[in-house]
Amino acid sequence: MLFSELPGLQGIRTTLIQSVKNNHIAHAQLFLGTPGSGNLALALAYATYINCEDKKEDDACGVCSSCSKFNKLIHPDLHFAFPVTTTKNVSKDPLSNLFLKEWRNFVLQNPYGDVNNWTNFIGSENKQPNISVEESRNIIKTLVLKSFEAEYKVLVLWLPEFMNASAANAMLKILEEPPSKTIFLLVSNNSERLLTTILSRTQLVNVPPFTDEQVYKGLVEKYHVEEKQAKQLAYLADGNFNEALRLMKETEEDNHQIFRDWMRSCFKKNNLGELVNWSEQFHGLSKEAQKNLFAYGLNIFREALIFKYHGEKLLRLQEEDLKFIDGFSKILDQQKIEAIYKEINKAYYHLERNASAKILFLDISLYISSALKK
Repeated sequence: MLFSELPGLQGIRTTLIQSVKNNHIAHAQLFLGTPGSGNLALALAYATYINCEDKKEDDACGVCSSCSKFNKLIHPDLHFAFPVTTTKNVSKDPLSNLFLKEWRNFVLQNPYGDVNNWTNFIGSENKQPNISVEESRNIIKTLVLKSFEAEYKVLVLWLPEFMNASAANAMLKILEEPPSKTIFLLVSNNSERLLTTILSRTQLVNVPPFTDEQVYKGLVEKYHVEEKQAKQLAYLADGNFNEALRLMKETEEDNHQIFRDWMRSCFKKNNLGELVNWSEQFHGLSKEAQKNLFAYGLNIFREALIFKYHGEKLLRLQEEDLKFIDGFSKILDQQKIEAIYKEINKAYYHLERNASAKILFLDISLYISSALKK
């Protein structure tokens, strides 16, 4: 992973690069960010830069022996620990080193993935993953050895909040007194679940969510998404690049067009037959497309409430959505918006739990129709 592959985060990238240039690399750092924020990708790019044999002004070279191995996640001095659980292939005593092949494939496919993506990837069958005390002991055994070829040994500990208390306590001594030329990069989504003794031994690197513009550029430049679709995906993802990639793969229709036409049907008089037709169309969509439409609707009603009381200045909408909100908000008030938002959110909840899509969509359509006409 190179810094140039990350959309945005320029300020943090510069700070990390300067720490290497000034030889002020903290031995234990906590990359803290929400899911999809890019904290894992940033930690990997940082690790690559630290051991690059031909560092450039603002990035690793990407072609030296070290970079080639780091980019494939196979460098002998790059170590990983992450939450695991038993699977069909690992029936007992699960440890990270038993899942390294799967882990490399998972991260190389999507370095913005979350723990649910990971457990689905390894087929954990909804079991709760964790980082055990035995994992901590393995980490200590590995890191006391000398590095094979790089200047620094690097351990990337993904989601340390999944360590149980015994595992976390076992790590305290090595975090405080690490072996020479050893760097710990902890990548967390929730610092509140970490022991204060772990937090006190790490230097915090706050990784913010991506902006809509950064998600948009990342989708267009790296994944070659059409500009119109990329703008809509960036808006729906709300700073979560992992969510943007999920939506990119799953979106089958233009949510703006569908939602606009659906709302117009809801507002019409004598519209029962039309709403029944809508429920048939909704039933024909994939499960993810159905969820995406509801998610889009929730965002639109949230933005409508903001528009109603603050005008355009706080909105994140594109021009096409803004025109719709401008007209749509004329028949809405706070009470209607809040009531419809609550019902769509409830429908989304039931859809996730396999309620009948046809009945669910007709029910929410009739509710919205009644609410809009009051």
